[in-house]
Amino acid sequence: MLASRMGRVSMSPTTALNARVAQLKAEGKDVVKLNIGEPDASTFDYIKVAGIKAIADGFTKYTVGSGIPELRKAISEKLQKENNLTYPINQITVTVGGKQAVFASIMSLVEEGDEVLLPIPCWVSYTDMIKLAGGTPVFVNTNEEEGYTLDIAAIEKAITPRTKAIVICTPNNPTGAVYSAESLQALGELACKHDFYIIADEIYEKLTYDGARHVSIASLSPEIYSRTVTINGFSKAYSMTGWRVGYAAAPLEIIKAIQIIQSQTTSNTSSIGQKAALEALVGSQYDVDRMVDVFAERRSYVCGRLAAIPGLKFSNPKGAFYVYIDVTALFGRKGGGKMLRSSLDIAEYLLNEALVAVVPGEAFNVPGKIRISYSNSMENLKEALDRIERALNLLK
Repeated sequence: MLASRMGRVSMSPTTALNARVAQLKAEGKDVVKLNIGEPDASTFDYIKVAGIKAIADGFTKYTVGSGIPELRKAISEKLQKENNLTYPINQITVTVGGKQAVFASIMSLVEEGDEVLLPIPCWVSYTDMIKLAGGTPVFVNTNEEEGYTLDIAAIEKAITPRTKAIVICTPNNPTGAVYSAESLQALGELACKHDFYIIADEIYEKLTYDGARHVSIASLSPEIYSRTVTINGFSKAYSMTGWRVGYAAAPLEIIKAIQIIQSQTTSNTSSIGQKAALEALVGSQYDVDRMVDVFAERRSYVCGRLAAIPGLKFSNPKGAFYVYIDVTALFGRKGGGKMLRSSLDIAEYLLNEALVAVVPGEAFNVPGKIRISYSNSMENLKEALDRIERALNLLK
């Protein structure tokens, strides 16, 4: 019999969707994937070269579990320069992707009976990570009409004596919201007042538009810093999703706990990946800036096209590479031989009838929406939006 904890969690819905898309493609279907949460660009050449050199140099053995010192030093310098955060290298650990950093942080802080606040919509894995740790996710609505900004009053109302932490993601997946310094300051003050921790997932920090500015919540005061775990990585900004290199920076007691968990699970992240990540930080940032410019162009195109399709409602995203679309106006219409009653139905209809993969809002704990990614070629985006428009026009 399986452990009882397995009854608390389920397979990531995006993983299940990927399997369905793979099946259709294996059948020869031309599916346009707007469900993918990764940059479409290949890892930048100078980073690839660093990885190849690491292999050629024989840098293929175990490293210290927390990461090679030169990478942690580069991360420390990056955090100081770009985020106004002072973390010495003994307060930084390199992880197997940002996802492990989030999970290890939750495992370090949360135990049976604890509650963890989750502003929703939220990334698919936070909920089940909390459940695996024995905690209870407490969903808190964001201000949808204001672009899914933090609702501080709702967060304060949700706090109880059992509140242990809050997990935030800014820029946000799936909404593209970028939380303001003022809202983060207010959240930090609540954490200090009510004695809970902040797990800040900042993996999309470099992907912002329209003058939006990413702010690291730990930079806002020493008191907030003392109860924040800052999480980031190389997957999104440097198009290194498959390399699996992330990091956590936190007060020493927390970072030591994260390192203990890592030492007993994955040990160090890939030695080769660490060398590549080091080059990503110390090398030219031209490719990063150019990629953001490309995303900005695609975002403008996609939002313009979506705005012209009846029945779709959304806020222009300020960051990341997603648009989160309200599709409730389509409920009750018929397509593909069935009545569409949920965003799951809408996503299934678009996949089957238009061969376009999107993620239903149920995956992010807010039904009635779909998430599309504009991390795809302009050619594919145009084709996908043409297909979506045609398919929705066929609804009765």
